Amino acid sequence: MSQTVDRALSILPLLAEGPADLGQVAGRLGVHKSTALRLLRTLHEHGLVYRQSDQRYRLGARLFALAQEAMENLDIREIAHPHLVRLNEQCGHTVHLAVYEEREVLYIDKVESRYPVRMYSRIGKPVAITVAAVAKLLLADLPEPERRAVAEQLDYPLYTARSTPNAEAFLKELASVREQGWATDLGGHEESINCVGAPIRGADGRVVAAMSVSAPNVVVTREELLTLLPLVRRTADAISGEYSGRTPVKGTPA
Repeated sequence: MSQTVDRALSILPLLAEGPADLGQVAGRLGVHKSTALRLLRTLHEHGLVYRQSDQRYRLGARLFALAQEAMENLDIREIAHPHLVRLNEQCGHTVHLAVYEEREVLYIDKVESRYPVRMYSRIGKPVAITVAAVAKLLLADLPEPERRAVAEQLDYPLYTARSTPNAEAFLKELASVREQGWATDLGGHEESINCVGAPIRGADGRVVAAMSVSAPNVVVTREELLTLLPLVRRTADAISGEYSGRTPVKGTPA
């Protein structure tokens, strides 16, 4: 039975490459055409493959519907939380998870610092979109026309001397973030708070969330915080792998 299931599932990545006829499927599986036909008929009955008028098979609409339903039901917070906790245990600083929704960037998870000095961020609260590292990561992934439209509609409050002053400067920074794959907020929102973040990507490579590590400079200097960037990026990659199904569930590498 397990061999039959394995063979049936092996048909799906073959058809993802494009339509194939019975002989091609049998050849790829290394089985007789009658065996391949039984497998294809079973997949066809479940809507996972479709037989075209030219007698070739392609992936069925039901497969795409299942994939879409699975993606909609994935809870990025639930998947990410154990990784965020582990990162917090390793570095001791505040860890945030954020998403972009309806022109706002919102914190959806937070693991508090082990140090007495705490940050005032709250789950469900919008972030300072023009300066926060997580916001830069999320907006940098938008298509260029949308990115520009959003940037030009934002206000640019000068929280500190390091705050982003205008749309032109913001778009320039977003371009850098998009290219390098990580972002910082070094005193842009609060003079005493520094932050480094990395993106979390879905199966299609698009950014679905962003995570960051933040700390006051009375606890750690900005230079010391930046040394955590490799660990932050590995954590984000581990979450991305689990969220997209590229990797099995496992602990974040140290």
